[in-house]
Amino acid sequence: MTVRLADLRACFEGVIPSIVATVDGEGMPNVSYLSQVHFVDDAHVALTNQFFSKTAANIALRCAATLMVVDGRSGDQFLIDIAPVRRESAGPLFERMSIQLAATSGHGGWGEVMKLRSADIYRVEAIRAVPSPGVAAAPADPAGRVNLEAVARLAAAIGAEPDAGAMLDRALEGLATDLGIRHSMVLVPAGEGRRLVTLASRGYPARGVGSEVTLGEGVIGLVDERRVPVRISDMSRGRRYAAAAGAGPAGSEREIALPGLAAPQSQIAVPLVAQGRLTGVLFAESPERFAFCHEHEAALSLIAMPLAAGLRMNALGAGEATGAATPEAATEHAPLPAGATLTGGVPFLVRHHRFDDAVFIGGDYLIRGVAGRLVMLMLRDYLATGRTEFANQQIRRAPELRLPDLKDNLETRLLLLRRRLEEKDAPLRIHPAGRGRVRLELEGTPLVESVP
Repeated sequence: MTVRLADLRACFEGVIPSIVATVDGEGMPNVSYLSQVHFVDDAHVALTNQFFSKTAANIALRCAATLMVVDGRSGDQFLIDIAPVRRESAGPLFERMSIQLAATSGHGGWGEVMKLRSADIYRVEAIRAVPSPGVAAAPADPAGRVNLEAVARLAAAIGAEPDAGAMLDRALEGLATDLGIRHSMVLVPAGEGRRLVTLASRGYPARGVGSEVTLGEGVIGLVDERRVPVRISDMSRGRRYAAAAGAGPAGSEREIALPGLAAPQSQIAVPLVAQGRLTGVLFAESPERFAFCHEHEAALSLIAMPLAAGLRMNALGAGEATGAATPEAATEHAPLPAGATLTGGVPFLVRHHRFDDAVFIGGDYLIRGVAGRLVMLMLRDYLATGRTEFANQQIRRAPELRLPDLKDNLETRLLLLRRRLEEKDAPLRIHPAGRGRVRLELEGTPLVESVP
């Protein structure tokens, strides 16, 4: 039976450590465990350069080694004879192996000990299945679990949606219905410090809109920091990835709990990059081991393309993206007479904390940062003039908003605020009101209180 390297993809998931065997000049064998073996192409593999000095010396002397790899699903074992080709300490392959090593070791406290020095490329000379009692070993077929036509249809459907919010919903719904990925979320840069904020999620009891992940934290934060996909197939060993997505209850009254499974076994995340700019991270997880193979990684990377482009266009704003002038808001409103009634219904308290721009409605935390300043900007204008419709360009120029730069993602922040208000079933909402406009809607009279 001929075994191809491509047939062994399940052996390179890092679930069961591989072994490298070498021989010194006197014929004395030496074996060492490997953190990772990576599939490069049909004729090459890459090993993490973390060898003991004896292994490195033997390879330099003999120019040969033998790997034992194990299929984490079936337990089948294979021997691979290899010969060194080159060493890479930079570039796409090195970055990919480095971030994978960080993802699978960082939460175990290995940090610098497991830091990748180089990616060593080897040519595959021969592959042999290790016989097992009763039934001959055969590589499990990892292919066929992703329908390429379904991926293409989903990518086209995402690109056809009219706005970023609809694109997000279509993407996450499609992951569930077309690819069977039931737990997923999209996070976007917060723009204030080194953070990502959840914009949409599916498959969790709470949507978690507005929840945050710090740059470099867990699988999501690593993808944000390195802009390289990460896939983990078995997170059960020692539960060292318990914080891989940061899931869990909120730590304070100003934190929103990040959606997440209590005990995920598989996780995958891919960067959303458009025109060289990171627009977000697409993340998925599963309670099952080996839920995602390399084909899922490719599928999510393809789906990420129209999603990233849509978020980028949304960040630029409709008028800026097309070069057309965005119309100003409707006629200016005169200040309301003293004692005038703005709206009926039950009054509700809106408390604004100036030191971090956190906003609470009726004692419940809503949002903070730029999104908090956004809701207060509209509320104060409404209370002063009765205005309910706002042009995005006018909002962008408001000095009290303190946007970091003119190209800051105002439209995505408005989408975040809109979804957060919906999730909290708040007595105020914002809705699209035509090209480059939003409308404020209220149920009751807002009583605004500003505190330090």
